[in-house]
Amino acid sequence: MSERKSIVITGGGAGIGRASALHFHGLGWCVAALDKDGDALAELAGLLPASDCLTLECDVGVEDEVEQAFAAIGDWLDDAPLTCLVNNAGIADPYAGPLEDLALDKWQAWIDASLTGAFLCSRAAVKLLRRAEGASIVNISSTRAVMSEPESFAYAAAKGGVDALTHAMAVSLGPDIRVNAIRPGWIETRDWQKEAEREDPNHRAKDREQHPAGRVGRPQDIAEAIEYLAGAGFVTGQHVNVDGGMTVKMIYEH
Repeated sequence: MSERKSIVITGGGAGIGRASALHFHGLGWCVAALDKDGDALAELAGLLPASDCLTLECDVGVEDEVEQAFAAIGDWLDDAPLTCLVNNAGIADPYAGPLEDLALDKWQAWIDASLTGAFLCSRAAVKLLRRAEGASIVNISSTRAVMSEPESFAYAAAKGGVDALTHAMAVSLGPDIRVNAIRPGWIETRDWQKEAEREDPNHRAKDREQHPAGRVGRPQDIAEAIEYLAGAGFVTGQHVNVDGGMTVKMIYEH
């Protein structure tokens, strides 16, 4: 592995995770991607040289699978440090339906995919991160941690938990490891799925215009924010909105 920087990205097979894996490989980093979807991982692996990339099927909400994945990552790194962990995995669809109809197992699925997964992966990665100088963890939260649409209870709770976990870990793991969160807004990922599920997005003028930035977000926007936080040595415990300005815009019914 030599002296090259390295990154582990969960949910790396599609969407923000896929774009981030390609972005960091383009920067010269070695990339390990975890995902439940083996087909998506195989497509990603086909885009990256095997010498620079490790792909592992893993459900980040399952303790044994996480431990096995990070044992493999440790072997892959050999004695080299891990520079950055990105806890990106989660259930993308936030809508749960009416609260009175929300089954406990459905609730738990959202919590496990985002919050439990971030805990398990961070716990497993700490010993590898502590080998590095300037190591960091970047958690992918959501603007829904601080604002809601109807019937998104479990998703919002999971992402709110990710926000809290972020500042708790920043206080406890510093100064060796910095921990920050990114809160994406509307990020268009339909064109970043595996081939069988890929779609060409078509945004209406009002979709673009409701963002002060004038457009819907792209996965690359989040990848660039991760790059910033991975190198921002005096930034820790922060929650960065990457949402085109939506959370600061007042919206009225007309």
